[in-house]
Amino acid sequence: MDTKNIERKDGKVSFQVTVDAEAFEKAVNDAYLRNRKNIMIPGFRKGKAPRKLIESMYGTGVFYEDAVDAIALDCWKAGLEEAKDRTVGDPAITNYKVEDDKSMTITFEAALYPEVTLGQYKGLSAYKPAAEVTEEQVDAELENIRKRNARMVAVDREAKEGDIVVIDFEGFLNGKPFDGGKGENHSLELGSGSFVPGFEDQLIGAKAGETRDLDITFPENYVEDLAGKAVVFKVKVNEVQERQFPDLDDEFAQDVSEFDTLEAYRESVREDLKKKAEEKSTNAFRGALLAKAAEQVSVTIPDVMINTRVNSIVEDYERSVQVQGYTLDQYLGMMNMDERGFRQFIRPSAEGEIRSEVMLEKICEVEGLEPTQEEIDAEYQNTAERFGLPLEQVQNMLNTEVVKHQLRMQKAGDFLVANGVALDKPEEDEKEEAPAEEKAEEAPAAEEKPAEE
Repeated sequence: MDTKNIERKDGKVSFQVTVDAEAFEKAVNDAYLRNRKNIMIPGFRKGKAPRKLIESMYGTGVFYEDAVDAIALDCWKAGLEEAKDRTVGDPAITNYKVEDDKSMTITFEAALYPEVTLGQYKGLSAYKPAAEVTEEQVDAELENIRKRNARMVAVDREAKEGDIVVIDFEGFLNGKPFDGGKGENHSLELGSGSFVPGFEDQLIGAKAGETRDLDITFPENYVEDLAGKAVVFKVKVNEVQERQFPDLDDEFAQDVSEFDTLEAYRESVREDLKKKAEEKSTNAFRGALLAKAAEQVSVTIPDVMINTRVNSIVEDYERSVQVQGYTLDQYLGMMNMDERGFRQFIRPSAEGEIRSEVMLEKICEVEGLEPTQEEIDAEYQNTAERFGLPLEQVQNMLNTEVVKHQLRMQKAGDFLVANGVALDKPEEDEKEEAPAEEKAEEAPAAEEKPAEE
């Protein structure tokens, strides 16, 4: 293969790769052999027509496109190796031509990885919140743990808000059951807001063994078939349960921890909260430094990188909402948004993520930050433990380059923190921006998972 006419312009690289006549003839004949079984020519059994006859009827180039598709990847790799460029996204074949000597010349084009010019990234200053833990926070955490360890006890009384009712239910639209409207022995906390508005309210006061008809009108932004519709849910209350909370004493500490006394357990809770507060403080400091450094970077992000990231985010959300029993269209409909609007909404965030990543990669390049093999092995082990997967499975799932990229991002972020100046109070511009950040609407978080190759 011969590569020529390498040209770099407007953030793209293009070049031509020529395949000699013998290699191209083989690719064309292979394309004929793959496709002949689908070709019917009068006078021949299906799949038995000679290549020359097919070419005489449909043109000599009838198999060229399939032949080019078959050899394109090898041609692209050879050309890229010659050009020595880093590209992003899939390459495009902009032209192919059979030369006089029956060789084939293919013209490729692809987006170049963006050129990054760093601004200041050392010695940046940003507010670092104090990592403080109050006794009130310790009390609140102990109370949360106490609530999580509550026992559910059946009671013979009317249900009230906060109780759990175990119910059978079925929904009817115009007297007929509708899909997804039936459940048995479902545990529902009254007041949780987990069912359609009005459902839980109408079960307050019910007792075990009681049957009720609930008149419900679905919200206008509900799933299409039921939006705004009036339905009736027939509900049988099988049991009413209340939570009984344990006392905060030494026995409680022994039940939920390895400590013998409540005071020792309390100190452990305080230390855990302190560690989390320190991590939160450091992450806030890191994020502020990252934002400041990114503001000073000069870079143009190719559309293909942004589109790929947007597609990845959309796919993550689609998997996340499917766990909740929705399609992406249904979920976005409840947010008064369609997929096109959602993509527009997340696009600036996707571009910002990429801008930060290419900046961090450039810092790694300039500062010589590269993960060691020991760090790579430790990352595989940590991922396996975090997701409860066998180490070998994680090693097969995660491409080494993906792991290296993650570690480089971490190292560059650590470098910003190590070379940053922590302020004990917010700067004026941060104070002014805070309300806007607090009001910003955020899309629901996607489920955490190990990155895939």
